[in-house]
Amino acid sequence: MDILTDTPVTAPRIPARARLIPAMARGFLNRCPHCGQGLLFERFLKVRPECESCGLATGSHRADDLPPYLVIFLVGHLVGYLMLTFEMEYDVPLWLSLTLWPTLTLALAGGLMQPMKGAVVGLQYAFGMHGFDRLPRRQEQQTPPHTDGTHHGSADSPSAAARLGGV
Repeated sequence: MDILTDTPVTAPRIPARARLIPAMARGFLNRCPHCGQGLLFERFLKVRPECESCGLATGSHRADDLPPYLVIFLVGHLVGYLMLTFEMEYDVPLWLSLTLWPTLTLALAGGLMQPMKGAVVGLQYAFGMHGFDRLPRRQEQQTPPHTDGTHHGSADSPSAAARLGGV
């Protein structure tokens, strides 16, 4: 004899989108802006097609020119301030200035380019731009079989069809 139970049918739960600051911080740290677990980049500036942890499709982002503009803005102001302050306070030999400032500029620009691009990808994710409007769905967990010997519904019952999405 089949015992039918009316269990509520629930749709697969969609995880909430991360907020702006956590999503940008995760991207800055080379992590998936959604889950924070998977790596964001395959190579130096090549974004992975999808997160290996949560499955978020990241290949459709369009960071374009914003990361270099932000890096130039930040590094230019920082190095410009340091250069002006250092040159005004100390009598610096020309060879030191010609070595120190370009080296510092290139090191900061190269070191900040990938984190800045990751932060921009996190920004686009947080606002749902460029293909980030769809979030990955969590896999439904399989319900363990009942060990008490009771059978809860059959495959052709209406509640089973509803659970499978047929009705």
